[in-house]
Amino acid sequence: MQLKRFLMEEDGVGVIEVVLILVVLIGLVIVFKTQINKLLTAIFTEINKQAKEVY
Repeated sequence: MQLKRFLMEEDGVGVIEVVLILVVLIGLVIVFKTQINKLLTAIFTEINKQAKEVY
């Protein structure tokens, strides 16, 4: 009876989903690390250029 109730419990499902989503996101970041780095560098370079034009 208690084993069946334990197996039917879904309290930990949300935690498992969050952990799996984090694992996928971390995996994507690792795979696309160089592309993300290039993109962020280009964005911040453009921001700095625009900021210099304001001054």
